[in-house]
Amino acid sequence: MKDRPVPGADDADTASPGHDSGLRERMRMDGPVPDGALEEVHGRVKWFDTARGFGFIARDHGPDVLLHAAALRRDGRSAVREGAHVRCMAATGARGLYAVQVIAIDESAAAHPAENRPRTRAQVTPESGLHAATVKWFNRLRGFGFVTCGAGQPDIFVHMEVARRCGVSGLRPGQAVAVRYGHSGRGLMATEIYELDENGAPDPVALRH
Repeated sequence: MKDRPVPGADDADTASPGHDSGLRERMRMDGPVPDGALEEVHGRVKWFDTARGFGFIARDHGPDVLLHAAALRRDGRSAVREGAHVRCMAATGARGLYAVQVIAIDESAAAHPAENRPRTRAQVTPESGLHAATVKWFNRLRGFGFVTCGAGQPDIFVHMEVARRCGVSGLRPGQAVAVRYGHSGRGLMATEIYELDENGAPDPVALRH
């Protein structure tokens, strides 16, 4: 699978230290324009935290590159999968390189959310398909909550790590979601969870892989 070009990034393919004025001008409406020259970098997503709004791109050579959610939003995204290959234009700030404009994202080698185990003690294997569910409650400070698939059904535990891996930054009581789960030592535990769009379908951006 080839890198998927990002709409509106044509100028970035030929940008150079002396030829980036067009890219800068196009970015003025999106946020601060960086000082200094832009350079093209590429690497794989080391991690990306949807709740915090940033992550890092690891390169074969050189320091990691900060990837902020603002750079992804120009592509209509709110998150990117761990392991995805990213090409972008980057600028140097006070703390190092950071992505300014995404050129292409290739998620063919990225991990599916179910393949990334949460940093929790419980190790759960998915045992169900995606089921419609409703959030009973969720506490971001405590980092977990519960959803239900309906009256008489056991509650399903949802950890914040699982929600973040699936591109969900927060859940609210009564919210409709799609959930995949398995059995843990204490009951059912979500292995994937997705917000639903206006048609009641899982977010297509979150499901991309």
